[in-house]
Amino acid sequence: MRHALIAICLCSMVLPYQAMAQSKGKGIRFWNLTTATISGLQLSPAGRNEWGPNQTLNDKDKEVDHDERLRITGVEPGRYDAKVSYPDNRQCVVRDIEIRADAVFSFADKDLKDCSK
Repeated sequence: MRHALIAICLCSMVLPYQAMAQSKGKGIRFWNLTTATISGLQLSPAGRNEWGPNQTLNDKDKEVDHDERLRITGVEPGRYDAKVSYPDNRQCVVRDIEIRADAVFSFADKDLKDCSK
């Protein structure tokens, strides 16, 4: 019983520090270096076509202008494909992007592939 009480006390001291350490990072961010405003950005593990939620909804105006940064949520570091949508209904894919923890990833017009309208 005594050991369990000590373990509970230690955990209650350590867990808040772990939470603070995790919250200090800036998180994953996307930097729009394309020449147009993006209205949709979905990520999928590279090569799997399992598209996640529209990340532009994290932005106050629900779009990401040229040279604007966007906080990405619900995504772990790894390699991803991105489906990019524009207000004119054009969609493109950017393949095999490396996403790192607490870092910025970006792409430009030259990276857009498989575009369709």
